Amino acid sequence: MLPVASTPLATNIFSALCTAAAGGALAALIFRITRSWPMALAGALCAGGMFTVWSSATETEVYAAVLLLAMLTLLAAERAGRTNEARWRALTAYALALAVPLHIGTLVAAPAAVVLIASREDGTLDWLDGARLAAVGTFAAGVGLASLPIVVCGAAALVTLVIVAPRGRAESLAMLGCALLAISALAVMMVRARFDPWLNEGAPSHLGALWDAIGRRQYGISHLWPRQAPVWAQLANWFEYADWQVALGVSNGVAPTWWRTPITIAFAILGVAGSAAHRRAHARSWRAFVVLFVCATVGLIAYLNFKAGASFGWGVLANGAPHEVRDRDYFFVLGFWVWGAWAGMGAVELARRAGAHWVPMGVLAAAAPLVLNVRAADRRSEPERSIATTVAHALLASAPPSAVLVTGGDNDSFPAWYAQAAEGMRPDVTVVVAPLLGTRWYRAQLARRASLVAPEDVDVARPPATLLAAVAREARARGRPVVASTMTDAATRAALGELDVIRGVVTAERDGSNSGGIVRLGDEGPYVDTIAAAALLGAIPIPAASADADGIDPAPATMLAYLRCPSQQLAAARGAIAVASLDSLCKLR
Repeated sequence: MLPVASTPLATNIFSALCTAAAGGALAALIFRITRSWPMALAGALCAGGMFTVWSSATETEVYAAVLLLAMLTLLAAERAGRTNEARWRALTAYALALAVPLHIGTLVAAPAAVVLIASREDGTLDWLDGARLAAVGTFAAGVGLASLPIVVCGAAALVTLVIVAPRGRAESLAMLGCALLAISALAVMMVRARFDPWLNEGAPSHLGALWDAIGRRQYGISHLWPRQAPVWAQLANWFEYADWQVALGVSNGVAPTWWRTPITIAFAILGVAGSAAHRRAHARSWRAFVVLFVCATVGLIAYLNFKAGASFGWGVLANGAPHEVRDRDYFFVLGFWVWGAWAGMGAVELARRAGAHWVPMGVLAAAAPLVLNVRAADRRSEPERSIATTVAHALLASAPPSAVLVTGGDNDSFPAWYAQAAEGMRPDVTVVVAPLLGTRWYRAQLARRASLVAPEDVDVARPPATLLAAVAREARARGRPVVASTMTDAATRAALGELDVIRGVVTAERDGSNSGGIVRLGDEGPYVDTIAAAALLGAIPIPAASADADGIDPAPATMLAYLRCPSQQLAAARGAIAVASLDSLCKLR
């Protein structure tokens, strides 16, 4: 929030700083166990250059902070096991429990932290120290998952340790206290929600709502069984993501290529060499890294039980097989981080074997992903640089005064939210996110703030079409026009009534107030407001696509095509192109 940059740049810089700090922590850890600055530098550079790590470092998301917290947790645990000091064990418990208010993805590092805190430099094990941290981690996981049975298991384990190990009673209580202190940051959510801020997701203003928000009840939870995709497909999906990590800029596409995949294999070999070098240098931390790698790959594949990735299995899996709405490589960031660290260490180790004068070349080889990924990871080129803001401006500019704008998902909802909340654009427009109408807190918010949901509809879960129709009815009763983003699906638009005129990048009602310039496209096509389309094109500059615009993330290209629809509509209205040739994205066929 410091006035040094625009809001999106400032929040993205925060992610970059978190990743840089995580790289510094990794370098410090590698140097401590190897006493080799080249190896420490190479490991940090290679880990930071991995595509998923780099992508998380340049976006406003939680995963860069997760990476930093995981590294700080491991640093504290390593110090605790090495020095056998109670204060470091307490700090490790505090850092581990911070995963609950930040993101429980940090708990993927918990087993590795247990290994580090329980083992000593001389090879001995202190099972009591490990059991304490494991109990704290279980307790934190229970809170983070909003699972009372897991909370009870963690608390019972801690109580058992206090009873059976009286010599460590004070330390067990101290670790529990530190964990509770970290978890208490969740109270900020409840205090904040009571002020009903502009964006109040989940509205956790009381303990029950807070518990539901922590447990992400509105999103649904996939269980370990049945599997949402074949096990072989879930494993193969991870290998697809792995092939993106080292040299995606060489061939920026989802499928393996002869140019990129051999480089991936070479860095996999470097990773094996680095892992072997790590084991020889420091078996204690090597065991922890192995545990982390397994937990962040096979463990997450088993636990998360994802559907097939958005880009995976087409033409191989059965027709109609469910897919994730986007590729989920970012969940495996800690596994790719460990791989990068080992590959960097391996590059220096192999160079050292060739001769000391080759060590700088080993560091340069380890840093190769920073060059090989730059074309794919660079967010400064169009359309990615400004596409989201342009979509937001186009959506709000297309909406008539005092409109109720219905959106259908992340790609149209979040940009519109940003433009209104951060830029103060079009406060007269009320954005209604159709998928959120299934949650009580959102219905109550629309009823309280905009009178768009009747009191009797707040507490009753109705079919989506019924709720959308009720929202449209309440809006029209108050003289407010109803429009829908053309990114919404046909069922959403149908539920809102007769929205049969495309007005810029929204669909609206055809009435006497907007009859000028309305043209029907073809005999059975929709009506298009040519005046609104021309005005939008004159007011909103459409970013140009770079040569690298087509990559593994389809969102920028999809949003760009969406923004180009008004120009296609005008061309069709003038007879310059055939209506039947227009892309279905523009809802013209």
